Amino acid sequence: MKSWIDYWNGDHPIYVNERHKALHYRLLAADLASLVPDADALVLDYGCGEALAAELLAGKTRRLTLSDAAPNVREKLAARFAGHPRIAVLPDEQVLALPEASLDLIILHSVAQYVPREDFPGLIERLAEKLRDGGRLVVGDILPPDLPATTDALALLRFGFEGGFLMAAGLGLVRAALSDYRKLRADLGLTRYTEAEMLSLLEGLGLTARRLERNPGHNQSRMAFMAVKLAPLE
Repeated sequence: MKSWIDYWNGDHPIYVNERHKALHYRLLAADLASLVPDADALVLDYGCGEALAAELLAGKTRRLTLSDAAPNVREKLAARFAGHPRIAVLPDEQVLALPEASLDLIILHSVAQYVPREDFPGLIERLAEKLRDGGRLVVGDILPPDLPATTDALALLRFGFEGGFLMAAGLGLVRAALSDYRKLRADLGLTRYTEAEMLSLLEGLGLTARRLERNPGHNQSRMAFMAVKLAPLE
């Protein structure tokens, strides 16, 4: 396994059981839906993963486009949402070929940590071109440099306690420690940002940015940011 895309393209132990996976995506979709500006919004969820609760998010939009770099994930998404009136599934190359100023909201949740630091500004810049003036970019699940793995583990156990899968969460942490995920974290690493670094990156691309009070999902030790594309001054 040579890359994070290879990892997400196959079977992995990130979700300890089906209940964990379902609750994770339901909470995430509800939090993201609260960030949609209005019911007429055209929204892109870039790096969406399995998006099991995408209907909840799509119900707050005029159209939701899902995209994920892992071909197997994208194939399952396309099959599940085939014929859905508000959901489209596109590969990366088609997303990056969308017309400029055609979207109201772009979501990159749990994406930044898997993108090399030198590549992330270019990705943000290309996606921001798709935003209309006043459009929003949400970058979520950002890992601070000083965030230890134990904090993520405790967040999962707390989520397991609240969601009724505490024992499975404990066993899942043991499996994860023995899995390819731990080796990939050691070999490839996870890209981390301070709050100041992420704000500087976004504002350096001409966006107005702020940190959100809540990170979408269950893990509040990670950070989320909203950046707005302003109309050029005349």
